[in-house]
Amino acid sequence: MKKRIPRIGIGGPVGCGKSMLIERVVPILAKNGYRISIISNDVISKEDADRMRQNLATNQGLLPENLVIGVATGGCPHTAIREDPSINLSVIEEIENEHSDLDLIIIESGGDNITTTFSPALADYFIYIIDVSGGDKYPRKRGLGIETCDLLVINKIDLAPLVDANLDIMERDAKTVRKNKPYVLVNCKTDEGVDIVARHIIEDVLFEQPPKKIITNAK
Repeated sequence: MKKRIPRIGIGGPVGCGKSMLIERVVPILAKNGYRISIISNDVISKEDADRMRQNLATNQGLLPENLVIGVATGGCPHTAIREDPSINLSVIEEIENEHSDLDLIIIESGGDNITTTFSPALADYFIYIIDVSGGDKYPRKRGLGIETCDLLVINKIDLAPLVDANLDIMERDAKTVRKNKPYVLVNCKTDEGVDIVARHIIEDVLFEQPPKKIITNAK
């Protein structure tokens, strides 16, 4: 029987840092021995996939170049991950047929809004990302992405002083809105919080084969 490789969906608004988070988390997972494929969705472009392929595969050799796949959905971003995920499921079927030794498939959504969710047929685990430049009101605005994701990432915390966003308020509201489900404050430029995201992935998704210790991006 064909192996079903665990899948993580990563969603969030345009510019929130989805691709950058993937670029910072994948090295941690790879250094811990996990084999990964990435599917990057966008409406008309494959630019994010091309950049991740260059940075993660070509430059760092963390995965084969053919395992970073760009999908131009040609329509509303959440359609391809929720209402009709057939284009992504087709890519996943090819991956599973040709690379049964993989441990994880990461599916990046095109930039969307706070109603973003992944179809259960597509993703086993859902990470939703917001960034502080939207203001500290963002978590309490709710939305299916913020409320229902398995892990909420509040990204670009280094920008908080520049946009007058109060991280304490964002944390308080995240706890309230999510009923104490996990969230992480992250700065991808310095890797602050990235190791916590990786730990959640390892412990919540890859728990059947955890590493002896988690190696981070720290120099």
